[in-house]
Amino acid sequence: MCVYCASSRSAHPEYRSAAHRLGEILAGRGVGIVYGGGAVGSMGALADGALGRGGRVTGILPRFMADLEWGHPGLTDLRLVEDMRTRKHLMLTLSQAAIALPGGCGTLEELLEAITLKRLGLYVNPIILVNTRGFFTPLVQTLSLAVSERFMDQRHLDMWQVVDTPEEVPGALERAPAWSPQHAQAFAAV
Repeated sequence: MCVYCASSRSAHPEYRSAAHRLGEILAGRGVGIVYGGGAVGSMGALADGALGRGGRVTGILPRFMADLEWGHPGLTDLRLVEDMRTRKHLMLTLSQAAIALPGGCGTLEELLEAITLKRLGLYVNPIILVNTRGFFTPLVQTLSLAVSERFMDQRHLDMWQVVDTPEEVPGALERAPAWSPQHAQAFAAV
Protein backbone atom coordinates (compact mmCIF):
# COMPACT_ATOMS: atom_id res chain seq x y z
CA MET A 1 0.00 0.00 0.00
CA CYS A 2 1.17 3.51 -0.76
CA VAL A 3 0.81 5.70 2.33
CA TYR A 4 0.97 9.48 2.10
CA CYS A 5 1.92 11.12 5.39
CA ALA A 6 3.86 13.99 6.93
CA SER A 7 7.25 14.55 8.47
CA SER A 8 6.16 17.24 10.94
CA ARG A 9 7.37 16.73 14.49
CA SER A 10 5.18 19.60 15.72
CA ALA A 11 1.74 18.29 14.75
CA HIS A 12 -0.56 16.88 17.43
CA PRO A 13 0.75 13.53 18.77
CA GLU A 14 -2.53 11.85 17.80
CA TYR A 15 -1.42 12.00 14.16
CA ARG A 16 1.79 10.10 14.88
CA SER A 17 -0.12 7.60 17.01
CA ALA A 18 -2.56 6.92 14.16
CA ALA A 19 0.34 6.52 11.71
CA HIS A 20 2.07 4.05 14.05
CA ARG A 21 -1.14 2.02 14.42
CA LEU A 22 -1.65 1.97 10.65
CA GLY A 23 1.88 0.60 10.21
CA GLU A 24 1.16 -2.12 12.78
CA ILE A 25 -2.19 -3.00 11.20
CA LEU A 26 -0.83 -3.29 7.67
CA ALA A 27 2.20 -5.30 8.81
CA GLY A 28 -0.06 -7.56 10.87
CA ARG A 29 -1.97 -8.39 7.70
CA GLY A 30 1.21 -9.04 5.73
CA VAL A 31 0.74 -5.91 3.63
CA GLY A 32 3.87 -4.10 2.49
CA ILE A 33 4.09 -0.33 2.70
CA VAL A 34 5.51 2.13 0.17
CA TYR A 35 5.93 5.65 1.51
CA GLY A 36 8.13 8.74 1.23
CA GLY A 37 11.05 7.27 3.20
CA GLY A 38 11.24 9.81 6.04
CA ALA A 39 12.35 9.10 9.59
CA VAL A 40 10.35 11.61 11.63
CA GLY A 41 6.77 12.69 12.22
CA SER A 42 3.98 10.49 10.88
CA MET A 43 6.40 9.09 8.30
CA GLY A 44 8.74 7.74 10.95
CA ALA A 45 5.86 6.54 13.12
CA LEU A 46 4.29 4.63 10.20
CA ALA A 47 7.59 2.92 9.36
CA ASP A 48 8.40 2.16 13.00
CA GLY A 49 4.95 0.66 13.57
CA ALA A 50 5.27 -1.64 10.57
CA LEU A 51 8.90 -2.58 11.17
CA GLY A 52 8.13 -3.33 14.82
CA ARG A 53 5.68 -5.97 13.63
CA GLY A 54 8.10 -7.43 11.08
CA GLY A 55 6.53 -5.62 8.14
CA ARG A 56 8.07 -4.72 4.80
CA VAL A 57 8.57 -1.00 4.30
CA THR A 58 9.89 0.57 1.12
CA GLY A 59 10.87 4.22 1.21
CA ILE A 60 11.08 6.32 -1.94
CA LEU A 61 13.37 9.25 -1.20
CA PRO A 62 14.67 11.99 -3.49
CA ARG A 63 18.48 12.23 -3.38
CA PHE A 64 18.46 15.76 -1.99
CA MET A 65 16.50 14.47 1.04
CA ALA A 66 18.99 11.64 1.49
CA ASP A 67 21.79 14.21 1.39
CA LEU A 68 20.01 16.06 4.21
CA GLU A 69 19.83 12.74 6.13
CA TRP A 70 16.04 12.75 6.21
CA GLY A 71 15.74 9.06 5.33
CA HIS A 72 14.70 6.34 7.76
CA PRO A 73 17.75 4.15 8.51
CA GLY A 74 15.91 0.88 9.21
CA LEU A 75 13.74 0.34 6.14
CA THR A 76 13.43 -2.95 4.31
CA ASP A 77 14.22 -1.11 1.09
CA LEU A 78 15.20 2.51 0.44
CA ARG A 79 15.11 3.66 -3.16
CA LEU A 80 16.76 6.92 -4.06
CA VAL A 81 15.23 8.86 -6.95
CA GLU A 82 16.17 12.07 -8.69
CA ASP A 83 13.12 14.21 -7.95
CA MET A 84 9.70 14.50 -6.35
CA ARG A 85 7.85 13.63 -9.58
CA THR A 86 9.67 10.33 -9.86
CA ARG A 87 9.00 9.66 -6.18
CA LYS A 88 5.24 10.14 -6.58
CA HIS A 89 5.09 8.05 -9.74
CA LEU A 90 7.03 5.16 -8.19
CA MET A 91 4.97 5.20 -4.99
CA LEU A 92 1.74 4.75 -6.96
CA THR A 93 3.24 2.32 -9.46
CA LEU A 94 4.39 -0.01 -6.67
CA SER A 95 1.06 0.08 -4.83
CA GLN A 96 -2.32 -1.60 -4.93
CA ALA A 97 -3.99 1.23 -2.99
CA ALA A 98 -3.24 4.74 -1.76
CA ILE A 99 -3.88 5.64 1.87
CA ALA A 100 -3.66 9.27 2.96
CA LEU A 101 -2.91 10.27 6.52
CA PRO A 102 -3.16 13.95 7.49
CA GLY A 103 -0.30 16.15 6.36
CA GLY A 104 0.77 19.40 4.77
CA CYS A 105 0.96 20.63 1.21
CA GLY A 106 3.12 17.71 0.01
CA THR A 107 0.70 15.11 1.37
CA LEU A 108 -2.30 16.96 -0.04
CA GLU A 109 -0.61 17.37 -3.42
CA GLU A 110 0.14 13.63 -3.58
CA LEU A 111 -3.42 12.74 -2.60
CA LEU A 112 -5.01 15.10 -5.11
CA GLU A 113 -2.75 13.81 -7.87
CA ALA A 114 -3.86 10.24 -7.08
CA ILE A 115 -7.51 11.35 -7.18
CA THR A 116 -6.93 13.16 -10.48
CA LEU A 117 -5.25 10.10 -12.00
CA LYS A 118 -8.14 7.94 -10.82
CA ARG A 119 -10.64 10.34 -12.38
CA LEU A 120 -8.82 9.92 -15.68
CA GLY A 121 -8.65 6.13 -15.36
CA LEU A 122 -4.85 6.17 -15.06
CA TYR A 123 -4.91 4.87 -11.47
CA VAL A 124 -7.73 2.50 -10.63
CA ASN A 125 -6.87 1.30 -7.13
CA PRO A 126 -8.65 2.27 -3.88
CA ILE A 127 -7.89 5.61 -2.22
CA ILE A 128 -8.52 5.81 1.53
CA LEU A 129 -8.43 8.97 3.64
CA VAL A 130 -7.81 8.40 7.36
CA ASN A 131 -9.67 11.34 8.88
CA THR A 132 -7.78 11.64 12.18
CA ARG A 133 -9.04 14.59 14.22
CA GLY A 134 -11.44 15.44 11.34
CA PHE A 135 -8.48 16.63 9.27
CA PHE A 136 -9.90 15.70 5.86
CA THR A 137 -13.46 16.90 6.52
CA PRO A 138 -12.93 20.32 4.82
CA LEU A 139 -11.30 18.67 1.79
CA VAL A 140 -14.16 16.19 1.41
CA GLN A 141 -16.61 19.10 1.66
CA THR A 142 -14.69 20.97 -1.04
CA LEU A 143 -14.71 17.94 -3.34
CA SER A 144 -18.46 17.54 -2.73
CA LEU A 145 -18.89 21.22 -3.63
CA ALA A 146 -16.98 20.57 -6.86
CA VAL A 147 -19.61 17.93 -7.65
CA SER A 148 -22.59 20.13 -6.76
CA GLU A 149 -21.11 22.95 -8.86
CA ARG A 150 -20.67 20.46 -11.73
CA PHE A 151 -16.90 20.52 -11.95
CA MET A 152 -17.04 16.79 -11.22
CA ASP A 153 -19.66 14.09 -11.71
CA GLN A 154 -21.61 12.58 -8.81
CA ARG A 155 -19.90 9.24 -9.57
CA HIS A 156 -16.52 10.81 -8.77
CA LEU A 157 -17.45 10.71 -5.09
CA ASP A 158 -16.82 6.94 -5.28
CA MET A 159 -13.12 7.50 -6.02
CA TRP A 160 -12.18 7.62 -2.33
CA GLN A 161 -13.39 6.32 1.00
CA VAL A 162 -13.07 8.17 4.31
CA VAL A 163 -12.49 6.40 7.62
CA ASP A 164 -11.99 7.84 11.08
CA THR A 165 -9.38 5.41 12.39
CA PRO A 166 -6.55 3.23 11.05
CA GLU A 167 -8.44 0.18 12.28
CA GLU A 168 -11.12 0.86 9.64
CA VAL A 169 -8.67 0.88 6.72
CA PRO A 170 -8.74 -2.88 5.91
CA GLY A 171 -12.55 -2.91 5.69
CA ALA A 172 -12.59 0.22 3.54
CA LEU A 173 -10.09 -1.37 1.16
CA GLU A 174 -12.33 -4.43 0.83
CA ARG A 175 -15.46 -2.31 0.24
CA ALA A 176 -13.91 0.12 -2.26
CA PRO A 177 -15.97 0.21 -5.47
CA ALA A 178 -14.37 -1.30 -8.55
CA TRP A 179 -12.86 1.26 -10.91
CA SER A 180 -11.59 0.73 -14.45
CA PRO A 181 -10.08 3.00 -17.09
CA GLN A 182 -13.15 2.55 -19.30
CA HIS A 183 -15.52 3.29 -16.43
CA ALA A 184 -13.60 6.41 -15.40
CA GLN A 185 -13.09 7.76 -18.90
CA ALA A 186 -16.79 7.42 -19.69
CA PHE A 187 -17.53 10.39 -17.42
CA ALA A 188 -14.12 11.99 -16.74
CA ALA A 189 -15.24 15.11 -18.58
CA VAL A 190 -18.38 16.58 -17.07
